[in-house]
Amino acid sequence: MGNSYAGQLRTTRFEEVLHNSIEASLRSNTVIPRPVFSQLYLETEQSLAHDGRTENDDEDDEDGSETNSPPIPYQMKPPPDGCCTTDGFCQAGRDLRLSSMTSDSLDVPPGFLLVGIKSPSLPETLLVCAVDRRFLPDERGRHALLGFSGNCTGCGEKGFRYFTEFSNHINLKLSTQPKKQKHLKYHLYRNNQGALVKGAPICWRGHDGRMRHMGSALAEGHVTSDEQPPNLATHTPGSYTVGSHVDPAGLPQVTDLPQTLTNGHHAVPSVTQPPLNQSGPGRPSVTGTHANAGPPKKRHKGWSPDSSANSLPESTLKTPPSSSASSTLSVSSALTNGTRSETAALLSSSQHSSTPLPLPELPVTVPDQLLHTCRLQPVVFKGHGSLPQLTGNVSEVLVSSLLQSCYLSSQVLPRVYQHYGPSPIQPLSTEMQILLTVYYLVQLGPDQVPLIEDLEQIFMRSWRESHLSEIRQYQQPQTPATQGRHYALESQQPLTPSQLPWLAQLAASSCGEGVVVLGEQIRSLAQGLEQTFSRLMEGRLKNTNYVVIIVTAAGKETQSCVVVTGKHQCRALAETMYSPCEGLKEINHQLSTGVAQELIHFCNSLGQDGDMDSLLDSATVDSNEPSPLLSSQESAEDRGLKSTHSSKDSLTHCSKDSHSPKERASSPKDTCSEYSVEWREVRSIQLAVARKLLSHVCAIADSSTQNLDLGSFDRVSFLILVPPSEVTFQQTVLHVRSSGVLQELGTLDQECASQREAEHYVVKMDQSAQAQIDNLIQEAQSNTYTLYILVHDHAHWDISSASYNTSDSGSGLVDQLLNSRRVRDAPNILILHVTSFPFALQTQYTRISPYNEIHWPSAFSNDVDLYHEKTRYFGVSELLESTRSGSSLPLMRHDSSFESMASALEERFPKLHSAVIRTTVLIQHYCVALMAASGRISGSHNLHKHTSVETLEIVQSLLTAAQQCPARHGHMVLLRIPSLALAAWAHRRLSKVRRQLGLEESFEIILGNPNQPLNIGQTFTDQIKTWQQIQDSEWIPRTYLELEALPCILILSGAEPLGESLPRSLKYCDLRVISCSYLQRTTLEQELGLAAYLVKEESRPPHDPGPGSDLLESDAEKLSSTDNEEEEEGQENEDSPLSSSQQLQSCPDSGALDPLSAQSSTSPNVQKGTVDTMQAPSQSQAQFQSQTSSQSFAHPQPTPHHQTQPQVPSFSQAQPVSQLQTPSPQAQPLPPTQSRRQHSKSTSSGSLSPRSSSPHLSCSWARGVSRPPSVLLPRALCDIIMASDSSGLPRCTSFLPHMSVAWASSFRPLLSKMMTCTEQSLYYRQWTAPRSHHMDSSNRTEGRSDNFHPRRLLLSGPPQVGKTGAYLHFLGILSRMLIRLMEVDIYDEEDVNYSAQADGVQYHPPNASWPNPDIMKTMPFDYTLHDPKYDDISAVYCPGYRPSVEGNPVRQEDVYLRRRTSRIKLSKYAAYNTYHHCEQCHQYLGFNPRYQMYESTLHAFTFTHLLLGEEIQLYFIIPKSKEHYFSFSQPGGQLESMRLPLISDWSPDCIKSPIFTPTTGRHEHGLFNLYHAMDGASHLHILVVKEYEMAVYKKYWPNHIMLVLPTVFNGTGIGAAHFLIKELSYHNLELERSRRLEGGGPAVDVWPFIILADDSCVMFNTVDLDARNCYVLVAVPSGPTEHAVSLKQVLQHMEACPDLANYGLCGIRKWSSRGLTGNRQREPFSRGHLHDFLLLNVDRSQNIQYDQNRFTCHDVDFTLRLHSAGLLVCRFNSFSVMKKQIAIGGYKTFIIKTKMTDVPTSVGPSQYICAPDSKHLFLATPAQLLLEKYLQHTSQKLFPLSTKNYAHPVLSVDCYLNLGPEVTVCFVSSRPHSVNISTTGLLFSGLLLCFADTFVTSGFLKKFTFLKGATLCVISADRSSLRQTVGRLELEEEWRFRLSDEFQTANAKEDRPLFFLTGKHI
Repeated sequence: MGNSYAGQLRTTRFEEVLHNSIEASLRSNTVIPRPVFSQLYLETEQSLAHDGRTENDDEDDEDGSETNSPPIPYQMKPPPDGCCTTDGFCQAGRDLRLSSMTSDSLDVPPGFLLVGIKSPSLPETLLVCAVDRRFLPDERGRHALLGFSGNCTGCGEKGFRYFTEFSNHINLKLSTQPKKQKHLKYHLYRNNQGALVKGAPICWRGHDGRMRHMGSALAEGHVTSDEQPPNLATHTPGSYTVGSHVDPAGLPQVTDLPQTLTNGHHAVPSVTQPPLNQSGPGRPSVTGTHANAGPPKKRHKGWSPDSSANSLPESTLKTPPSSSASSTLSVSSALTNGTRSETAALLSSSQHSSTPLPLPELPVTVPDQLLHTCRLQPVVFKGHGSLPQLTGNVSEVLVSSLLQSCYLSSQVLPRVYQHYGPSPIQPLSTEMQILLTVYYLVQLGPDQVPLIEDLEQIFMRSWRESHLSEIRQYQQPQTPATQGRHYALESQQPLTPSQLPWLAQLAASSCGEGVVVLGEQIRSLAQGLEQTFSRLMEGRLKNTNYVVIIVTAAGKETQSCVVVTGKHQCRALAETMYSPCEGLKEINHQLSTGVAQELIHFCNSLGQDGDMDSLLDSATVDSNEPSPLLSSQESAEDRGLKSTHSSKDSLTHCSKDSHSPKERASSPKDTCSEYSVEWREVRSIQLAVARKLLSHVCAIADSSTQNLDLGSFDRVSFLILVPPSEVTFQQTVLHVRSSGVLQELGTLDQECASQREAEHYVVKMDQSAQAQIDNLIQEAQSNTYTLYILVHDHAHWDISSASYNTSDSGSGLVDQLLNSRRVRDAPNILILHVTSFPFALQTQYTRISPYNEIHWPSAFSNDVDLYHEKTRYFGVSELLESTRSGSSLPLMRHDSSFESMASALEERFPKLHSAVIRTTVLIQHYCVALMAASGRISGSHNLHKHTSVETLEIVQSLLTAAQQCPARHGHMVLLRIPSLALAAWAHRRLSKVRRQLGLEESFEIILGNPNQPLNIGQTFTDQIKTWQQIQDSEWIPRTYLELEALPCILILSGAEPLGESLPRSLKYCDLRVISCSYLQRTTLEQELGLAAYLVKEESRPPHDPGPGSDLLESDAEKLSSTDNEEEEEGQENEDSPLSSSQQLQSCPDSGALDPLSAQSSTSPNVQKGTVDTMQAPSQSQAQFQSQTSSQSFAHPQPTPHHQTQPQVPSFSQAQPVSQLQTPSPQAQPLPPTQSRRQHSKSTSSGSLSPRSSSPHLSCSWARGVSRPPSVLLPRALCDIIMASDSSGLPRCTSFLPHMSVAWASSFRPLLSKMMTCTEQSLYYRQWTAPRSHHMDSSNRTEGRSDNFHPRRLLLSGPPQVGKTGAYLHFLGILSRMLIRLMEVDIYDEEDVNYSAQADGVQYHPPNASWPNPDIMKTMPFDYTLHDPKYDDISAVYCPGYRPSVEGNPVRQEDVYLRRRTSRIKLSKYAAYNTYHHCEQCHQYLGFNPRYQMYESTLHAFTFTHLLLGEEIQLYFIIPKSKEHYFSFSQPGGQLESMRLPLISDWSPDCIKSPIFTPTTGRHEHGLFNLYHAMDGASHLHILVVKEYEMAVYKKYWPNHIMLVLPTVFNGTGIGAAHFLIKELSYHNLELERSRRLEGGGPAVDVWPFIILADDSCVMFNTVDLDARNCYVLVAVPSGPTEHAVSLKQVLQHMEACPDLANYGLCGIRKWSSRGLTGNRQREPFSRGHLHDFLLLNVDRSQNIQYDQNRFTCHDVDFTLRLHSAGLLVCRFNSFSVMKKQIAIGGYKTFIIKTKMTDVPTSVGPSQYICAPDSKHLFLATPAQLLLEKYLQHTSQKLFPLSTKNYAHPVLSVDCYLNLGPEVTVCFVSSRPHSVNISTTGLLFSGLLLCFADTFVTSGFLKKFTFLKGATLCVISADRSSLRQTVGRLELEEEWRFRLSDEFQTANAKEDRPLFFLTGKHI
């Protein structure tokens, strides 16, 4: 760990590169130095806490986790022999006392500070040492690394890594543990005489908190250090005001306390004290509180830097950070948006503690009339050091600490680099930061505003590049050797303070006067500011944008600040200091106070062309003369023939006497075949997203956390929360109505929901939302079986914390409602956040798990269309991509003419908000364009120069579009004006102009106010109703979507869009007046998202738009009109400052025309060349965008009806128009090139191409849907958006994602272009933290790394892509799935093998409740198998049965199905598998509060049975809660028996019979939860499981009793399980009888019945007796009705049967939807085979056992033997059992595989047997199973005479074996007194003897007659018993055997194969 070179700082090679670059740039001809920053990425480090803090030293924190300090009591280590031990001297004998070293020159390495150590033995003096400053706290007692690193200043020894070791070296002689906090007391510094003196105390937290800024020249109203409360480490921000809306002019830093400056108001601190020194109203005051700053003891692992009280409040105003610099700072108290917060340094800069800070400087006086004189409000950026106080006219100067915060955050190294102790990795030095800042400012263009993000990235790149090798090195283990090598690399000198000023001036010299550096002659910041202000007043900084003041002095810290003096930059920066809300308030204030009136009057003046209002007043609409706008339509032929045109009618045409729009649209010939509204359709990609949502919900339900129990819900309800926009609300209601979701959810019976019904499911998030959410919560609490989905749409809108009442970013209502405990804890409420901009919900403290995010999928993968849709989404990313194609005019562009005029007016009106100016200019452009395009203003050609080409084209297109369609379809122009007041003014102004021009019926002007419903004129409403064929007379459009194809201007207002969807007729998205101040990713993409669009798939891809592109109207002309005003405007302004309205108005459109344009205006031939040139790929887009309108109409344009009007370019006023204009009205036609380029364009002046008159192109709307809209942006935003960062992404993606979050660290990587949405989410989750006013900021839990809400999902997708339709469809399929979860697939098969001639005898009355044993004995036993699951086994011969010739009919639907099933809804009495969790089942499933889950015991039970041959041991697993069902020798002792009730016992809530369920492979899917089936009745249920499955069954069913079969039964079938259950039950019956006898009770009274139930019995039904009687009388063929009953009811009814003890076996029938027919319908009881659910009398059936070896048909075999023994078998036909289809597990799933491999191989049945002693492939399958399968599949060969020969069955003695469906088996029993069928006269086709016992004799066999050639098959366990059987039964007398007829199963000898012998009857 030790390092003798500790503290040596390595210099960066970057400095040298920078100097060389600057020098090279000075020698080169280029203006801007070549950038030298390489794009380096830092691997993701563990970020700092969001406020940039590191873990602090506590009072007890010493040397980090690896301290070698001995424990207390402390014993000093004895000093080495011979060393010095004198107080005040080191062990080397050198003097360390300050008094003796005051004049010594000491060698202090870089990064180290001189510190005074307090020695207990020398109280009068200090000891001098050098300590690495990273291990010392800053002035607020923070950011000290744990540990120590110091050097001895006496002997010069370096590298002390432990303060214990160092205290020994300097002979402190301590009696307690050495602590650096106790002994490192003071900073030392040299005074003016150079003497080393004691300085400020080191501010260890909790020790001495006194302040270090002292001096007598403090400004009035400021707190001096002595007035601060001692111990003040953390300060609540105070507040003060200076002027109306300015930052503080500059406080001397009072311990760098954060101070909040608000817009003219005091911010109220969260905890305040009275102002300490307030001398008058409005005086600045700083208030503070005592707070404990710092982490707890280092041993408390739960502490995080944000969890303790030392968090500095970000701001007492809960507002987001400013954005022009889009505060990417990790400093939490960076400038907050609009509050003008004065944020102080939270972190120590690299030089802060090296020397004491200088005394406060004298105040600087701000000159009077500064704003009036300079026409700007300078912005002072604080840099390094404290800014002097500003006095005087401070309201005209703004002060910002953004730059300072950037400096500080860029010096907080990531924690990963701090853990290595002293290392070569150091933050950038102060000097380097200043030089890089100058370098950055130099590179900025004249109109660019500095962005803090850019500067921060420059710092990061520089730091990474300079430490690249070390960063890589630290990714590998450090060794002392490598460390030493790093230090040895140090060869270059660091940048010194003395070099800084001239290097900065050298860098600035390359840009002329753009950046001025004041450094070499400046002695203080105050002096620099004085000089700057004086130069400003003198006009010497007219061409300067930035003044950088640098103060360097020997022995002092370098100080700096930046004064912004550029007019454009000052205005932009000033407006970024407003919050969005404050900015809108300022605009309202300026409009309401009339400040903007001068501007409006000014814009109304058109210079020499008159005044707008007077021109409008002169516009007359004469109804007698045809209007140019709607003249009668002419045929295409007439249009083509005309070559001369009237100049007056060249534009749009409208006439009063033509048809009104309503009449037009309604007439049959005026319909448009192209029109169709498709937005209601659900697209395939929406279906895919809905399914993804559903799968995520299922994943939550399937997780082991049990946070969502889908199985417990039977319906879905929902509530959609939308922002408080009336249009968004109505739009969501419309989607709900049209989606059919209400019908799917079963909410409505009728086909279509009404408006009012749909509104119940949507709620606006305003104050009225509270009641609806409360209602939903109450509903959720009362309807626990309903799953409520809360859809939070547009989820990024209101993310404010409910504890912050700010109107800036929302009301906090979402937090208050959705994050409330009632919603959070409700198990049946699931929250779905839906947003296009999820970034603000993806922070370090997010509530949404990354696994619960659903991202909209890409429609294309490797150019493969995945969803084959009719439309293609064209969103923000496609829009950005289109700007880079360069093949045509980009869809996204800025308007140079507009920008020029706006800039000029911004200079003229410096006090007005730019939004007011830009909106006024834009509306004036629209008004002028309307006047020019209407043709109603005389001399309208002169108006073109007063608007821009873009605006004129928009208006012309709007006016002409409707005429090109017979139904008058047009398109929408979106005009986005965020301010409600400005939007209202614009609406009034445009409406007035429209009215005066008589265009009221041409297009609608709509004011989109979020607070008001949509309002359009009745004429246009009727038009829409006609188009959309709406019959409802009351209908009005409520959403923008319903305005499809309506020609209109939509003025969309509101601080931000609130989720309003726009129709596909949107053609222009005019965003020219949106704010450029708030550069967050969400803000920008939200505005651009308005242009997102679904393009018809027929169109060409956006990167090559082709003819269908947005090169429309007059694009070709626009490309040729190259008024390069950006260059000439500057010249003109220089020559003649604007002094008149004419000059101002001509400015944007005047100046020296581009030569190409001038030529093109005079000659068509030249023009042709020009067009080609301008469209050539080599021509840059920037050139296109910078050109304006002067030449747009300078050449002839063909129009559809009339002659081209020669149009006037706007030249400077001095130039005669006639000189440059083609005077002749008979213009030459366009050259071929122009014509070709114009075909298929919907130009305002038409096209010569014949295609333009084809029906396909006649409708402008139809053309528009195949191309996305054009977007016009402010130039500043356009430049930012179109630029790319180093990763290739648009720069806007790297901005801070949202106002309410902050970057967690400056040392973060950039987003990568290759990142998926999921990776972006993880990036934001790591690198952003919510600010205190964010609703997730409180979502922190001590000791937990996550705090996700389990039932919260996030759906994100691009804007306008169809998310609403997707989640509504999700609600529908979720509802269907819940219904499906409540349904199960039940085997629904009709009984088979019923004879056509049914027995007509009625034995019992139809309504008999119980069977009569006497009657039952008279009923014949039905040997025939009727269960359809056995339709493929051998029929049992029954004398009275005659099979149908065709066999069992196969239904058509069963052809491809193995077995037929029906989907049935679960009743409330269903049995469930492990996936069912409801509150009632908790105790049943093991969640009993009295017992711990899984608390059960294993009990052995020894059992002996004759057939088993040996004593076997069984195990019972008995939960503690079920032990009362068993008896033990003593509590917790040996298990003795299972308790059985008495026959006489009866309880209404109890089942007497134990239920045994043998199961295998179905631990999850077996239906063992009988709680609901039993209707809560007490019952004993035992699962019978195989030994190897015991653990997994116990895990899934912890509260169930389990009987574990012995190991030898692991490979057996269902027969063995039933055998053991029955025999064990009889054994237990005897034990219970003995126990009763011992207790003195009667033995015979013990209940002898058990239930054998299949693990797939799901529901039980009973026949409705009354209904059955009715059916009998009426003879309805469909059979009686059945209804569900509980298993409890079924069993209690059967157990209550009076003579039940007379029956050996009872059961119930299997359910079928066809019920019982014929006689079976009327007979309530029958005798025959029973399956699946049996009530077995173990007492009466004692001597009949299940065959333990059987795998198949064991129940058939058992029933036949039971009947033959004379026991009664009864089936209760009034009950039926439903069996669920379970595809997994069960006793039938045996795989036959070879012994060679465990992999199943396909082995045919013929290979199941082999000849004895042969070399055959042995199979790893039980012999009995091989035999059964062989006989089933190959009996046709074995018994050839028996095939399909029912009259001659195979005689099977004492057992039933399945010989396949084509062979009939006749069962007989050899037991004496057994009941057998009469075989007299019956000829058998075969004989089957399986394990024949002694009851089978030769005499018995001679009773039966066989056909000649009948087959004999004798089966035995071995060859010897086989021969003995043949001999004992004298078989060779009648049967012929051959040696080759002996076989064995294909088992190895150790697997005990079975042997059988075949023979033929003689």
